[in-house]
Amino acid sequence: MNYTLHQLKIFLKVAEYQSITKAANELHLTQPAISIQLKKLQEQFDLPLTEVVGRQLFITDFGKEIMLRSKRILEESEAIKYTIEQYKGFLTGKIKISVVSTGKYVIPYFLKAFIDKYPGIEISIDVSNKNKVIEGLVKNESDFSLVSIVPDELKVNRVELMENKLHLIGNVDYEGAVKIKDLEKVTLLFREEGSATRKSMLEFLEKNNVSIKKSMQLVSNEAVKQAINAGLGFSIMPLIGLRTALTSEKMKIFPLKGLPIITKWNLIYSQGKRLTPAQNALIEFIEENKGKLVEEHFNWAIEPS
Repeated sequence: MNYTLHQLKIFLKVAEYQSITKAANELHLTQPAISIQLKKLQEQFDLPLTEVVGRQLFITDFGKEIMLRSKRILEESEAIKYTIEQYKGFLTGKIKISVVSTGKYVIPYFLKAFIDKYPGIEISIDVSNKNKVIEGLVKNESDFSLVSIVPDELKVNRVELMENKLHLIGNVDYEGAVKIKDLEKVTLLFREEGSATRKSMLEFLEKNNVSIKKSMQLVSNEAVKQAINAGLGFSIMPLIGLRTALTSEKMKIFPLKGLPIITKWNLIYSQGKRLTPAQNALIEFIEENKGKLVEEHFNWAIEPS
């Protein structure tokens, strides 16, 4: 057989998207270039890798097996490159981190000094909602995940970073204090299904026997902020993403019995995962430096309630 790593990489992208057009866009190649390399790879096998039904491309069962083996080959190819660098005395490697949306306000501050110390390590961050973040970890598509609530059924190791405080946030023009039962009279602003913030807010309302009379669902913290700025309603939100908004926008914290809700930001990874030297270095760096980093960057967000 005479296939190339480039052909395997192209085949994996085609398999991922089940589309030559989308694979071409992702790899910044032309569709004819993708088709030519896919054809050359197919010529190495007697069984078809793909099939077209109607106008939709599908991966055959044989193709799925080749896809799995191709992933291993490419991973080993990357490992060879990093092994060479390590023998030269450089710590190199790739780290993939999936982060819940609010976590984007946290993770960069824990990575900056690490990247400065180990410039040969490549880090990629994917921001999504909690369900997709956990799914990526389970499927081993991510090496680490940053979450504030760890599902009980998930077998993971965790590195605790810092507190995550959730407060009731509303428009500054709302007059007077807010009591628990007042929440039945206002519009409550929720994050989308799968959000840990939504889960915490719903649990708080249920615990306090609050009936949801009027509500609105939004897909990001930024959208919730804008709704509050417009005076649409109230939401229970993580303080970590509100530093600028609370000082420069029409938002404020409304003290409420039972709040803030306090969870923990955790960097988690699957139990039994074989960590690379780069991944081990990240864990060791965070464990050694998290106290200093929290004090330096997040002291404003963890003051006593």
